[in-house]
Amino acid sequence: MSLGEFELIKRFFADAGPRCEDVALGIGDDAALVRVPDGTELVVTVDTIVAGVHFPPDTSAQDIGYRALAVNLSDIAAMGAMPAWATLALTLPAADERWLEGFCSGFFSLAREHDVTLIGGDTTSGPLAITVQIMGYVPAGKAIRRSGARVGDSIFVSGHVGDAAAGLALIEKRAEAANATHRDALIARFLTPEPRIGVGHALRGHASAMIDISDGLGADLAHILEASSVGASIDAARLPLSLALTETFAAERALDLALRGGDDYELCFTLPKEHEPLIPGIAATAQCVLSRIGVIESKPGLRFEDGRPVPLAQRGFDHFAS
Repeated sequence: MSLGEFELIKRFFADAGPRCEDVALGIGDDAALVRVPDGTELVVTVDTIVAGVHFPPDTSAQDIGYRALAVNLSDIAAMGAMPAWATLALTLPAADERWLEGFCSGFFSLAREHDVTLIGGDTTSGPLAITVQIMGYVPAGKAIRRSGARVGDSIFVSGHVGDAAAGLALIEKRAEAANATHRDALIARFLTPEPRIGVGHALRGHASAMIDISDGLGADLAHILEASSVGASIDAARLPLSLALTETFAAERALDLALRGGDDYELCFTLPKEHEPLIPGIAATAQCVLSRIGVIESKPGLRFEDGRPVPLAQRGFDHFAS
């Protein structure tokens, strides 16, 4: 007997994941009811990931579930907010129980890590696509936006950049890695990015602007510059490149992956000079490398320290570009 839609929801989603006291009514009614803490603003983000567009069709169900939630949590982190609730719209070619078990394993392992409660959603049949909406909160007026960078602010990035794009290139066999450990590490960075919630939360009240790196460091930093009406210069030698990346790819290719590759889901932020002494403590608490890579300037555009323009393939991924 095939698994029906309502049985699917009841079995895999209705009682899964963490349950928080701020949820007055969750899965099972026409809509959910949540209690937003006093003195806060609601932060909402939504992303859809589609097989063959955002991940290879043969990606494991567990990795798909993890990644679907992680990319949204990264947006919450970029606002300096705390995640709280999620909704899930799942389009499936078939109600495959084994696939659903794997998907839920990946999704809810990350949800438990960040105390995110699934409060509703929808299921339908069709080509594999997953839409996740994350809701969280931030003290009123304290969200970190893209538009706050000022001349003289330092530019920082969390973790390492370029690894995820390198991992995808290896998955798609557009590149090879002689070192199996490096290969596995790079692929893992694409399949299971780590949302920097702790870093984003710690930077609230200190960072002047922030964005998560989904379309590549160059393109996403350019979004900050445009929103803030400023320019910037960066030092290529300071870009945080992992050993796995630099030992797998030639220097020029590694730099290109770092600047123009996507899917790292690290944070790029600007910081006034007086707040820089906080960086070592934030990095230690979050167990995450935070690297100063450049400075905000008045001259428009993004360039290297020697004046050469930073090459940008495009201003972010465009699903409808020819």
